[in-house]
Amino acid sequence: MPPIIEPDLCTRCGRCTDICIGDVFYGSKKGELPGVAYRNECWHEAACVMACPVEGAITLRIPLPMMISHK
Repeated sequence: MPPIIEPDLCTRCGRCTDICIGDVFYGSKKGELPGVAYRNECWHEAACVMACPVEGAITLRIPLPMMISHK
């Protein structure tokens, strides 16, 4: 599952697009709401969530198979 961006909380700083190693936000520009271009490339490492300056602006839904193996 790709990251979910809350438009009301996002400051459009571009930190999530800069730090994502999977290039999920490809084509997103600083100053604009990040778009998820490659949803299947998300590695679910939460780097975008940790880099975001606003808590709750980005949420990451972990796929069920990954949740089961984590438990």
